[in-house]
Amino acid sequence: MSNKQEKVMEKRKKQDKDLLIEQLKKIPIVQAACEKCNVSRATFYRWKSEDQNFANQAEAAIKEGLSLVTEVAEGKLISAIRDRNLTGIIFWLKTHHKDYTNKLELSGQIEVDNRILTPEQKDLIEKALRLAGLSQE
Repeated sequence: MSNKQEKVMEKRKKQDKDLLIEQLKKIPIVQAACEKCNVSRATFYRWKSEDQNFANQAEAAIKEGLSLVTEVAEGKLISAIRDRNLTGIIFWLKTHHKDYTNKLELSGQIEVDNRILTPEQKDLIEKALRLAGLSQE
């Protein structure tokens, strides 16, 4: 392959990488962004493993895209709440207010057979139970 052809191919690869990075900022899903750019997932991951700069840019673009999608979703959720959508209201309360979160209560009794433990082991268990708030002492 001639030097000129190599330069053309490198220029095209850079353009494809740049386009893919821009798509990841809008669509933080590798498969979807690759399809938009006509680049295979395998090529994306090969580029990512061969080019650390591209890998860093791709990770930053995905984070930016996720942030954008989150903002859009939150906006839709706020709109749903304004429209008195009960599911939206419940979701908001469960994720933003401690009184509405799911709770799990545990109760029980712990019995320790002290006959087979060394004094050091007994002390460790007693200390752990005290720290966990499970000791009667």
